[in-house]
Amino acid sequence: MPSVRLPEQFREAFNTGSSAAVEAVYEPDGVFVDGPGNPVTGPDRKRANEKMLALGEPIEVRPRHTYVAGDIALLIVDWSIGEVHGTATDVARRGPDGVWRYVIDNPFGTA
Repeated sequence: MPSVRLPEQFREAFNTGSSAAVEAVYEPDGVFVDGPGNPVTGPDRKRANEKMLALGEPIEVRPRHTYVAGDIALLIVDWSIGEVHGTATDVARRGPDGVWRYVIDNPFGTA
C-alpha cells in the first residue's frame, strides 16, 4: 500500500507560517471545510487557512487511519493548534506527479 505522508507534509507547510506553502498541499479546486457545513475553495480557502495560521501556534498532527484505494485516500487525523483541536476526515488524491494533495480537508470532520 502506498505511503500517504500528506498530514506530515501539511504540518511542515503550516509550521512555516506561509499561506503559499499551505496552499501547495491542495489540489487547485480542493475544498477546505471552514466549519461544519461551510466548504470553501480558491481565495476563500486561502483566507480560512490564514485564520488558522494567525493562531500563531504550530500544528501537531497524529494520523489515526489511512485508507487507500488506487490514487484516492481517506485520512482520519487528530490535530491540535494550541488549545484548538479536532479530528479531521480528509480525502486526498495522488496526482500524475506522484504527490498527494487534499481534495477535501475537513478539520472538524467528526463535529
